[in-house]
Amino acid sequence: MKTYINTYINNFRGFSKEIWILALITFINRAGAMVMPFLAKYLHEYLSFSFEDVGWMMACIGLGSLVGTWIGGKLTDRIGFYTIMLLSLLLAGFGFISLVFLYDFTEICIGLFVISVIADMYKPAMYVAVGNFSTKENQTRSLTLIRLAVNLGLVSGPVLGGLIVASGNYEYLFWADGLTCVIAIVVFMLLIDERKITNSQMLKVEEAKVSFSVFSDSNYIVFLCASFVTAFLFFQLFTTIPVYNTTKFHLNAIEIGLILSLNGLLIFLLEMPCVSYLEKRKMEPSRVILFGSFFMLSGFFCLLVANWIPVLLLSIVLITIGEILIFSFSNTFALSRAKKGFGGRYMAMYTMSFSLAQILSPKIGFAVIGKYSFMTNWILMCVIGILGIVLYFSLNRKINTEKRASVVLK
Repeated sequence: MKTYINTYINNFRGFSKEIWILALITFINRAGAMVMPFLAKYLHEYLSFSFEDVGWMMACIGLGSLVGTWIGGKLTDRIGFYTIMLLSLLLAGFGFISLVFLYDFTEICIGLFVISVIADMYKPAMYVAVGNFSTKENQTRSLTLIRLAVNLGLVSGPVLGGLIVASGNYEYLFWADGLTCVIAIVVFMLLIDERKITNSQMLKVEEAKVSFSVFSDSNYIVFLCASFVTAFLFFQLFTTIPVYNTTKFHLNAIEIGLILSLNGLLIFLLEMPCVSYLEKRKMEPSRVILFGSFFMLSGFFCLLVANWIPVLLLSIVLITIGEILIFSFSNTFALSRAKKGFGGRYMAMYTMSFSLAQILSPKIGFAVIGKYSFMTNWILMCVIGILGIVLYFSLNRKINTEKRASVVLK
Protein backbone atom coordinates (compact mmCIF):
# COMPACT_ATOMS: atom_id res chain seq x y z
CA MET A 1 0.00 0.00 0.00
CA LYS A 2 2.83 2.37 0.91
CA THR A 3 4.57 1.56 -2.39
CA TYR A 4 1.40 2.35 -4.33
CA ILE A 5 0.97 5.68 -2.52
CA ASN A 6 4.58 6.66 -3.23
CA THR A 7 4.21 5.65 -6.89
CA TYR A 8 0.93 7.55 -7.11
CA ILE A 9 2.51 10.72 -5.70
CA ASN A 10 5.51 10.39 -8.06
CA ASN A 11 3.11 10.56 -11.01
CA PHE A 12 2.42 14.17 -10.06
CA ARG A 13 6.07 15.22 -10.22
CA GLY A 14 7.79 16.99 -13.10
CA PHE A 15 5.12 19.55 -13.97
CA SER A 16 6.05 23.19 -14.48
CA LYS A 17 4.80 25.76 -11.99
CA GLU A 18 2.46 27.15 -14.65
CA ILE A 19 0.72 23.79 -15.14
CA TRP A 20 -0.07 23.61 -11.42
CA ILE A 21 -1.39 27.18 -11.55
CA LEU A 22 -3.59 26.33 -14.55
CA ALA A 23 -4.92 23.32 -12.62
CA LEU A 24 -5.67 25.56 -9.62
CA ILE A 25 -7.44 28.14 -11.80
CA THR A 26 -9.44 25.41 -13.52
CA PHE A 27 -10.47 23.93 -10.16
CA ILE A 28 -11.56 27.36 -8.87
CA ASN A 29 -13.48 28.01 -12.09
CA ARG A 30 -15.22 24.60 -12.12
CA ALA A 31 -15.95 24.59 -8.38
CA GLY A 32 -17.41 28.06 -8.80
CA ALA A 33 -19.67 26.92 -11.65
CA MET A 34 -22.34 26.02 -9.10
CA VAL A 35 -25.13 27.76 -11.00
CA MET A 36 -25.49 25.14 -13.75
CA PRO A 37 -26.54 22.12 -11.61
CA PHE A 38 -29.32 24.23 -10.06
CA LEU A 39 -30.22 26.45 -13.02
CA ALA A 40 -33.19 24.38 -14.25
CA LYS A 41 -34.50 24.19 -10.67
CA TYR A 42 -34.07 27.97 -10.26
CA LEU A 43 -35.86 28.75 -13.54
CA HIS A 44 -38.77 26.38 -12.84
CA GLU A 45 -39.31 26.81 -9.09
CA TYR A 46 -38.05 30.34 -8.41
CA LEU A 47 -39.08 32.10 -11.64
CA SER A 48 -42.03 29.74 -12.40
CA PHE A 49 -41.17 28.94 -16.02
CA SER A 50 -42.68 25.80 -17.57
CA PHE A 51 -40.50 22.77 -18.31
CA GLU A 52 -40.83 23.51 -22.03
CA ASP A 53 -39.50 27.05 -21.48
CA VAL A 54 -36.68 25.71 -19.32
CA GLY A 55 -35.78 23.25 -22.08
CA TRP A 56 -35.40 26.09 -24.59
CA MET A 57 -33.30 28.07 -22.15
CA MET A 58 -30.97 25.12 -21.59
CA ALA A 59 -30.72 24.67 -25.36
CA CYS A 60 -29.43 28.25 -25.56
CA ILE A 61 -26.56 27.22 -23.27
CA GLY A 62 -25.63 24.34 -25.58
CA LEU A 63 -25.76 26.53 -28.67
CA GLY A 64 -23.72 29.22 -26.93
CA SER A 65 -21.12 26.62 -25.96
CA LEU A 66 -20.63 25.60 -29.61
CA VAL A 67 -20.33 29.22 -30.80
CA GLY A 68 -18.08 30.27 -27.90
CA THR A 69 -15.71 27.36 -28.38
CA TRP A 70 -15.26 28.17 -32.06
CA ILE A 71 -14.76 31.90 -31.45
CA GLY A 72 -12.38 31.17 -28.56
CA GLY A 73 -10.28 28.91 -30.76
CA LYS A 74 -9.94 31.47 -33.55
CA LEU A 75 -9.18 34.35 -31.16
CA THR A 76 -6.63 32.25 -29.27
CA ASP A 77 -4.70 31.75 -32.49
CA ARG A 78 -4.98 35.44 -33.31
CA ILE A 79 -4.16 37.18 -30.04
CA GLY A 80 -2.92 34.45 -27.68
CA PHE A 81 -4.36 32.31 -24.88
CA TYR A 82 -3.40 34.67 -22.02
CA THR A 83 -5.70 37.49 -23.17
CA ILE A 84 -8.58 35.17 -24.08
CA MET A 85 -8.51 33.36 -20.72
CA LEU A 86 -8.51 36.64 -18.80
CA LEU A 87 -11.31 38.17 -20.90
CA SER A 88 -13.41 35.00 -20.67
CA LEU A 89 -13.13 34.76 -16.88
CA LEU A 90 -13.74 38.48 -16.34
CA LEU A 91 -16.76 38.85 -18.64
CA ALA A 92 -18.26 35.51 -17.57
CA GLY A 93 -17.97 36.60 -13.93
CA PHE A 94 -19.95 39.76 -14.54
CA GLY A 95 -22.30 37.81 -16.83
CA PHE A 96 -23.30 35.31 -14.14
CA ILE A 97 -23.96 38.12 -11.67
CA SER A 98 -26.11 39.93 -14.27
CA LEU A 99 -28.41 36.88 -14.57
CA VAL A 100 -29.83 37.80 -11.17
CA PHE A 101 -31.47 40.83 -12.80
CA LEU A 102 -33.09 38.96 -15.72
CA TYR A 103 -36.67 37.73 -15.38
CA ASP A 104 -38.19 37.74 -18.89
CA PHE A 105 -38.05 34.56 -21.06
CA THR A 106 -36.39 36.28 -24.04
CA GLU A 107 -33.94 38.19 -21.84
CA ILE A 108 -32.85 35.01 -20.05
CA CYS A 109 -32.44 33.07 -23.33
CA ILE A 110 -30.25 35.81 -24.78
CA GLY A 111 -28.37 36.19 -21.49
CA LEU A 112 -27.64 32.46 -21.16
CA PHE A 113 -26.52 32.27 -24.80
CA VAL A 114 -24.14 35.24 -24.46
CA ILE A 115 -22.70 34.03 -21.14
CA SER A 116 -22.19 30.53 -22.53
CA VAL A 117 -20.37 31.98 -25.54
CA ILE A 118 -18.07 34.01 -23.29
CA ALA A 119 -17.47 31.24 -20.73
CA ASP A 120 -16.65 28.58 -23.34
CA MET A 121 -14.08 30.76 -25.08
CA TYR A 122 -11.92 29.70 -22.11
CA LYS A 123 -11.69 26.01 -23.10
CA PRO A 124 -9.57 26.07 -26.29
CA ALA A 125 -7.38 28.82 -24.80
CA MET A 126 -6.74 26.68 -21.71
CA TYR A 127 -5.76 23.66 -23.83
CA VAL A 128 -3.30 25.78 -25.82
CA ALA A 129 -1.89 27.15 -22.54
CA VAL A 130 -1.26 23.59 -21.30
CA GLY A 131 0.53 22.82 -24.56
CA ASN A 132 2.65 25.95 -24.10
CA PHE A 133 3.72 25.11 -20.53
CA SER A 134 4.19 21.35 -20.85
CA THR A 135 6.88 19.26 -22.55
CA LYS A 136 6.30 16.54 -25.12
CA GLU A 137 7.20 13.96 -22.45
CA ASN A 138 4.62 15.11 -19.86
CA GLN A 139 1.92 16.65 -22.08
CA THR A 140 -0.56 13.80 -21.57
CA ARG A 141 -0.05 13.86 -17.79
CA SER A 142 -0.42 17.65 -17.80
CA LEU A 143 -3.76 17.40 -19.60
CA THR A 144 -4.78 14.61 -17.20
CA LEU A 145 -3.98 16.88 -14.24
CA ILE A 146 -6.31 19.50 -15.72
CA ARG A 147 -9.00 16.81 -16.16
CA LEU A 148 -8.62 15.84 -12.50
CA ALA A 149 -8.97 19.50 -11.50
CA VAL A 150 -12.15 19.74 -13.58
CA ASN A 151 -13.61 16.58 -12.03
CA LEU A 152 -12.72 17.70 -8.51
CA GLY A 153 -14.31 21.08 -9.18
CA LEU A 154 -17.45 19.47 -10.61
CA VAL A 155 -17.78 17.35 -7.46
CA SER A 156 -17.26 20.17 -4.97
CA GLY A 157 -19.23 22.82 -6.90
CA PRO A 158 -22.70 21.23 -6.52
CA VAL A 159 -22.01 20.58 -2.82
CA LEU A 160 -21.25 24.26 -2.21
CA GLY A 161 -24.18 25.22 -4.42
CA GLY A 162 -26.49 22.95 -2.45
CA LEU A 163 -25.45 24.63 0.80
CA ILE A 164 -26.20 28.04 -0.72
CA VAL A 165 -29.59 26.92 -2.05
CA ALA A 166 -30.39 25.45 1.38
CA SER A 167 -30.02 28.96 2.80
CA GLY A 168 -33.11 29.86 0.79
CA ASN A 169 -31.65 32.39 -1.64
CA TYR A 170 -30.83 31.28 -5.20
CA GLU A 171 -29.39 34.69 -6.06
CA TYR A 172 -26.31 34.03 -3.93
CA LEU A 173 -25.42 31.24 -6.40
CA PHE A 174 -24.92 33.76 -9.21
CA TRP A 175 -22.86 36.07 -7.03
CA ALA A 176 -20.68 33.16 -5.87
CA ASP A 177 -20.16 32.00 -9.46
CA GLY A 178 -19.19 35.49 -10.58
CA LEU A 179 -16.82 36.07 -7.67
CA THR A 180 -14.97 32.77 -8.20
CA CYS A 181 -14.28 33.90 -11.79
CA VAL A 182 -12.74 37.08 -10.38
CA ILE A 183 -10.67 35.05 -7.89
CA ALA A 184 -9.41 32.88 -10.77
CA ILE A 185 -8.37 36.04 -12.67
CA VAL A 186 -6.44 37.36 -9.67
CA VAL A 187 -4.60 34.03 -9.23
CA PHE A 188 -3.86 33.91 -12.96
CA MET A 189 -2.47 37.45 -13.17
CA LEU A 190 -0.43 37.20 -9.97
CA LEU A 191 1.15 33.80 -10.56
CA ILE A 192 1.61 33.52 -14.34
CA ASP A 193 4.16 35.90 -15.81
CA GLU A 194 2.94 37.13 -19.19
CA ARG A 195 6.52 37.92 -20.23
CA LYS A 196 7.36 34.19 -20.24
CA ILE A 197 4.88 33.53 -23.04
CA THR A 198 5.13 36.67 -25.13
CA ASN A 199 7.81 35.47 -27.60
CA SER A 200 6.27 32.09 -28.36
CA GLN A 201 2.80 33.58 -28.61
CA MET A 202 3.94 36.33 -31.01
CA LEU A 203 5.44 33.65 -33.26
CA LYS A 204 2.23 31.61 -33.18
CA VAL A 205 0.06 34.68 -33.85
CA GLU A 206 2.14 35.45 -36.96
CA GLU A 207 1.88 31.84 -38.12
CA ALA A 208 -1.89 31.90 -37.56
CA LYS A 209 -2.19 34.59 -40.25
CA VAL A 210 -1.23 32.01 -42.88
CA SER A 211 -4.29 30.62 -44.67
CA PHE A 212 -5.09 27.12 -43.41
CA SER A 213 -8.26 25.15 -42.67
CA VAL A 214 -8.60 22.45 -40.04
CA PHE A 215 -10.90 20.64 -42.47
CA SER A 216 -7.95 20.03 -44.82
CA ASP A 217 -6.51 17.62 -42.21
CA SER A 218 -8.50 14.50 -43.19
CA ASN A 219 -7.12 12.36 -40.34
CA TYR A 220 -8.21 14.97 -37.81
CA ILE A 221 -11.73 14.99 -39.26
CA VAL A 222 -11.91 11.18 -38.78
CA PHE A 223 -10.70 11.74 -35.20
CA LEU A 224 -13.39 14.38 -34.57
CA CYS A 225 -16.14 12.04 -35.83
CA ALA A 226 -14.83 9.23 -33.61
CA SER A 227 -14.58 11.61 -30.63
CA PHE A 228 -18.20 12.66 -31.14
CA VAL A 229 -19.28 8.99 -31.17
CA THR A 230 -17.46 8.05 -27.95
CA ALA A 231 -18.58 11.26 -26.21
CA PHE A 232 -22.16 10.42 -27.29
CA LEU A 233 -21.83 7.08 -25.48
CA PHE A 234 -20.14 8.59 -22.44
CA PHE A 235 -22.88 11.16 -21.74
CA GLN A 236 -25.37 8.30 -21.39
CA LEU A 237 -23.60 7.53 -18.10
CA PHE A 238 -25.04 10.66 -16.46
CA THR A 239 -28.39 10.88 -18.27
CA THR A 240 -30.16 7.64 -19.24
CA ILE A 241 -28.23 5.18 -17.05
CA PRO A 242 -29.29 6.77 -13.70
CA VAL A 243 -32.94 6.63 -14.85
CA TYR A 244 -32.41 2.98 -15.87
CA ASN A 245 -31.04 2.26 -12.39
CA THR A 246 -34.26 3.55 -10.86
CA THR A 247 -36.60 1.84 -13.32
CA LYS A 248 -34.85 -1.53 -13.55
CA PHE A 249 -33.34 -1.96 -10.07
CA HIS A 250 -35.57 0.44 -8.06
CA LEU A 251 -32.53 2.22 -6.59
CA ASN A 252 -33.02 5.44 -4.63
CA ALA A 253 -31.13 8.72 -5.21
CA ILE A 254 -28.43 7.92 -2.64
CA GLU A 255 -27.75 4.46 -4.12
CA ILE A 256 -27.59 5.91 -7.64
CA GLY A 257 -25.21 8.60 -6.41
CA LEU A 258 -22.96 5.97 -4.83
CA ILE A 259 -22.87 3.93 -8.06
CA LEU A 260 -21.98 7.01 -10.13
CA SER A 261 -19.36 8.02 -7.56
CA LEU A 262 -17.56 4.79 -8.52
CA ASN A 263 -16.72 6.56 -11.79
CA GLY A 264 -15.11 9.49 -9.99
CA LEU A 265 -13.28 7.25 -7.51
CA LEU A 266 -11.75 5.09 -10.26
CA ILE A 267 -10.64 8.18 -12.19
CA PHE A 268 -9.01 9.61 -9.06
CA LEU A 269 -7.19 6.36 -8.24
CA LEU A 270 -6.29 5.05 -11.69
CA GLU A 271 -6.13 7.80 -14.30
CA MET A 272 -2.80 9.44 -13.49
CA PRO A 273 -0.91 6.14 -12.79
CA CYS A 274 -2.36 4.62 -15.97
CA VAL A 275 -1.48 7.66 -18.11
CA SER A 276 2.01 7.83 -16.57
CA TYR A 277 2.65 4.15 -17.34
CA LEU A 278 1.45 4.40 -20.95
CA GLU A 279 3.32 7.67 -21.46
CA LYS A 280 6.58 6.00 -20.36
CA ARG A 281 5.88 3.13 -22.77
CA LYS A 282 5.57 5.77 -25.53
CA MET A 283 2.42 4.16 -26.91
CA GLU A 284 0.82 5.88 -29.89
CA PRO A 285 -2.21 7.90 -28.62
CA SER A 286 -4.43 6.65 -31.47
CA ARG A 287 -3.71 3.05 -30.43
CA VAL A 288 -4.51 3.72 -26.76
CA ILE A 289 -7.76 5.44 -27.77
CA LEU A 290 -8.69 2.40 -29.89
CA PHE A 291 -8.23 0.10 -26.86
CA GLY A 292 -10.31 2.51 -24.78
CA SER A 293 -13.19 2.36 -27.26
CA PHE A 294 -13.30 -1.45 -26.83
CA PHE A 295 -13.67 -1.02 -23.05
CA MET A 296 -16.44 1.55 -23.45
CA LEU A 297 -18.35 -0.66 -25.89
CA SER A 298 -17.97 -3.62 -23.50
CA GLY A 299 -19.63 -1.54 -20.78
CA PHE A 300 -22.73 -1.05 -22.93
CA PHE A 301 -22.80 -4.73 -23.89
CA CYS A 302 -23.01 -5.45 -20.14
CA LEU A 303 -26.15 -3.31 -19.95
CA LEU A 304 -27.81 -5.69 -22.41
CA VAL A 305 -27.59 -8.46 -19.79
CA ALA A 306 -27.64 -6.34 -16.62
CA ASN A 307 -30.21 -8.32 -14.60
CA TRP A 308 -27.93 -8.25 -11.56
CA ILE A 309 -26.44 -5.21 -9.80
CA PRO A 310 -22.83 -6.56 -9.93
CA VAL A 311 -23.17 -6.63 -13.74
CA LEU A 312 -24.33 -3.01 -13.61
CA LEU A 313 -21.25 -2.14 -11.52
CA LEU A 314 -19.04 -3.98 -14.02
CA SER A 315 -20.60 -1.85 -16.76
CA ILE A 316 -19.68 1.37 -14.89
CA VAL A 317 -16.12 0.09 -14.37
CA LEU A 318 -15.64 -0.77 -18.05
CA ILE A 319 -17.08 2.55 -19.25
CA THR A 320 -14.82 4.40 -16.79
CA ILE A 321 -11.69 2.55 -17.99
CA GLY A 322 -12.71 3.45 -21.53
CA GLU A 323 -13.14 7.08 -20.45
CA ILE A 324 -9.64 7.15 -18.91
CA LEU A 325 -7.95 5.70 -21.98
CA ILE A 326 -9.95 7.64 -24.57
CA PHE A 327 -10.25 11.14 -23.12
CA SER A 328 -6.76 11.44 -21.62
CA PHE A 329 -5.07 10.53 -24.90
CA SER A 330 -7.64 12.24 -27.14
CA ASN A 331 -6.61 15.57 -25.61
CA THR A 332 -2.98 14.78 -26.39
CA PHE A 333 -3.74 13.62 -29.94
CA ALA A 334 -5.74 16.77 -30.71
CA LEU A 335 -3.11 19.10 -29.27
CA SER A 336 -0.17 17.34 -30.93
CA ARG A 337 -2.00 17.21 -34.25
CA ALA A 338 -2.43 20.98 -34.37
CA LYS A 339 -0.35 22.88 -36.89
CA LYS A 340 1.80 25.63 -35.39
CA GLY A 341 -0.26 28.73 -34.80
CA PHE A 342 -3.57 26.84 -35.17
CA GLY A 343 -3.79 25.11 -31.78
CA GLY A 344 -6.81 27.17 -30.75
CA ARG A 345 -8.83 26.17 -33.79
CA TYR A 346 -7.87 22.50 -33.50
CA MET A 347 -8.84 22.38 -29.82
CA ALA A 348 -12.02 24.35 -30.54
CA MET A 349 -13.16 21.72 -33.05
CA TYR A 350 -12.32 18.96 -30.57
CA THR A 351 -14.24 20.63 -27.76
CA MET A 352 -17.18 21.32 -30.09
CA SER A 353 -17.48 17.59 -30.85
CA PHE A 354 -18.06 17.06 -27.11
CA SER A 355 -20.52 19.94 -26.83
CA LEU A 356 -22.56 18.57 -29.74
CA ALA A 357 -22.55 15.08 -28.20
CA GLN A 358 -23.65 16.52 -24.85
CA ILE A 359 -26.66 18.14 -26.55
CA LEU A 360 -27.71 15.18 -28.73
CA SER A 361 -26.90 12.18 -26.50
CA PRO A 362 -29.60 12.65 -23.82
CA LYS A 363 -32.15 13.94 -26.33
CA ILE A 364 -31.82 10.92 -28.65
CA GLY A 365 -31.37 8.46 -25.76
CA PHE A 366 -34.54 9.52 -23.94
CA ALA A 367 -36.48 9.72 -27.23
CA VAL A 368 -35.60 6.08 -27.99
CA ILE A 369 -36.44 5.01 -24.43
CA GLY A 370 -39.75 6.89 -24.50
CA LYS A 371 -40.86 5.42 -27.84
CA TYR A 372 -39.38 1.93 -27.46
CA SER A 373 -37.44 0.74 -24.37
CA PHE A 374 -34.17 0.88 -22.45
CA MET A 375 -33.04 -2.32 -24.19
CA THR A 376 -33.53 -0.70 -27.60
CA ASN A 377 -31.43 2.25 -26.46
CA TRP A 378 -28.60 -0.02 -25.27
CA ILE A 379 -28.65 -1.87 -28.61
CA LEU A 380 -28.44 1.49 -30.40
CA MET A 381 -25.51 2.52 -28.18
CA CYS A 382 -23.69 -0.75 -28.96
CA VAL A 383 -24.14 -0.12 -32.70
CA ILE A 384 -22.82 3.44 -32.24
CA GLY A 385 -19.93 2.04 -30.17
CA ILE A 386 -19.01 -0.38 -32.97
CA LEU A 387 -19.01 2.58 -35.38
CA GLY A 388 -16.60 4.36 -33.01
CA ILE A 389 -14.23 1.38 -33.01
CA VAL A 390 -14.29 1.25 -36.83
CA LEU A 391 -13.45 4.97 -36.99
CA TYR A 392 -10.62 4.68 -34.45
CA PHE A 393 -9.25 1.57 -36.19
CA SER A 394 -9.26 3.48 -39.48
CA LEU A 395 -7.58 6.46 -37.79
CA ASN A 396 -4.87 4.27 -36.25
CA ARG A 397 -4.08 2.74 -39.66
CA LYS A 398 -3.97 6.17 -41.31
CA ILE A 399 -1.64 7.54 -38.61
CA ASN A 400 0.71 4.56 -38.98
CA THR A 401 0.75 5.02 -42.78
CA GLU A 402 1.39 8.73 -42.31
CA LYS A 403 4.32 8.04 -39.97
CA ARG A 404 5.87 5.51 -42.35
CA ALA A 405 5.57 8.00 -45.20
CA SER A 406 7.26 10.73 -43.15
CA VAL A 407 10.14 8.34 -42.29
CA VAL A 408 10.64 7.54 -45.99
CA LEU A 409 10.69 11.25 -46.87
CA LYS A 410 13.41 11.85 -44.24
